[in-house]
Amino acid sequence: MKRMTIRTSLITVLLVGGFALPGLASDEAYDVVVNGGRVMDPESGLDAIRSLGIRDGKVVEISRTALVGDETIDAAGLVVAPGFIDLHVHGQHDVGYDYMARDGVTTALDLEAGVKGIEDFLAERSGKARIHYGAAAGHIGSRIYVKHGFSTGHVMTGSIDGGAFGWFMKIVQRWFKPTAWMHEEADSEEIIEVVRSLRDELDAGAIGVGMGLAYTPGAGPDEIRSIFEFASSRGVPCFVHMEEQKGVGDMGPIVRLITYARDADAALHIVHINSSSRSSIDKYLALVEEARATGLDVTTEAYPYTAGSTMIESALFDEGFRERRGIDYGDLQWVATGERLTEETFGKYRAQGGPVIIHMMKPEWIDRAIAHPLVMIASDGMPMIEGTHPRGAGTHARVLGLYVREKGAVTLMDAIRKLSFMPAQRLEAFVPAMANKGRLRVGADADITVFDIMKVTDRATFDDSLRYSEGINYVLVDGMLVVRDGELVEGAAPGKAIVAVDRSGS
Repeated sequence: MKRMTIRTSLITVLLVGGFALPGLASDEAYDVVVNGGRVMDPESGLDAIRSLGIRDGKVVEISRTALVGDETIDAAGLVVAPGFIDLHVHGQHDVGYDYMARDGVTTALDLEAGVKGIEDFLAERSGKARIHYGAAAGHIGSRIYVKHGFSTGHVMTGSIDGGAFGWFMKIVQRWFKPTAWMHEEADSEEIIEVVRSLRDELDAGAIGVGMGLAYTPGAGPDEIRSIFEFASSRGVPCFVHMEEQKGVGDMGPIVRLITYARDADAALHIVHINSSSRSSIDKYLALVEEARATGLDVTTEAYPYTAGSTMIESALFDEGFRERRGIDYGDLQWVATGERLTEETFGKYRAQGGPVIIHMMKPEWIDRAIAHPLVMIASDGMPMIEGTHPRGAGTHARVLGLYVREKGAVTLMDAIRKLSFMPAQRLEAFVPAMANKGRLRVGADADITVFDIMKVTDRATFDDSLRYSEGINYVLVDGMLVVRDGELVEGAAPGKAIVAVDRSGS
């Protein structure tokens, strides 16, 4: 604040003396200016030293010279990028938003699991969220509603303490203690009800349809086809966790998924292609390339870690999981204690239920996924409780620090594109807000991340996951600072609901 006061005093002296500062006009006033940073815009390709003038939550000027505003950020030596957009975040709670903001994220959406009850989800966060938020219409939640007669909401509803493992367990067991939704086939009337439930959520602003087919082996072809056809009729994508491979190298899941999308003329987004394909990553990505070359609207994402995470009572761990995934009990890490499992402890915790980390991928598989030009970055961030997967805290800084600076696997501009512009492009046709996010130009939303490329790094690990990323100096959401000088701004809650619109033409 001292620096800002000194600059303001200097400006006053110069103006009174009849001098004009570069970039300052008498009829202009900026709320915030970001001066002298390396501004990188993945939409236009701009990569130059520039200053940004921000007013009413928008970028209103990009200048070659310094600007003056009510608050000044000195970005000399720093990269100024569009705020990162994460399409796959399950940690939709206050603590999760804090970790996301410290990792450079300005918009966090749950487009895989989604919700059943989008109106409540949005209302609970209105005026309280540090960053922008939103969710898909959840096929799992709709299936639970039809099979068991109650609405799950979202796995993270309301605020929790970062270490409240017991509370977290009570919430997630709303999803996983009933089991019919996982394994039972839906009859024709139930399929109609599932689609009707999804329609209600889209009508209320949900972003596309989220499907976790690996969690719902009971969902047969008729049900899946019906959902793809419905999504196509509404002009929104299906965001899909594809079926489990039947064994190492199985190509069936992605072949069937692309066929569903093609037959319905539906848009498709394949979530975490890295953990769904594992050793077959190159073949899976080749199929995505082929599908796009033939006109299918298909996109995909990956996270930069060699382990996944989910609930141990889910269908992913049904009998035969070790053979299907090519792993053993010792590759499983229990979140509550950090211990690696044995056959005995697996049985114990499977009966109890709870989150587990799955060490199942090789670094070279992840390297190839992150570097692929069609792959955007999404964290699959879990709720931020003690012992959780570190991807909820460090995904974006890890891409910049490890894959850009250390490995040189992607250029800085390509990384920013994967972190911001590509996710915005995936959504902008049916989510109006996204047309002005993920880029830095006049008229764009002032969702901005400022970082030091020489210092940015993830600090969260599998043994110590509740650690903020470093090197993210400033984060603005809707023109308001939520991270200043590398620290959270207390009480800053400018996040807004991100919602979709109906493109069906009906």
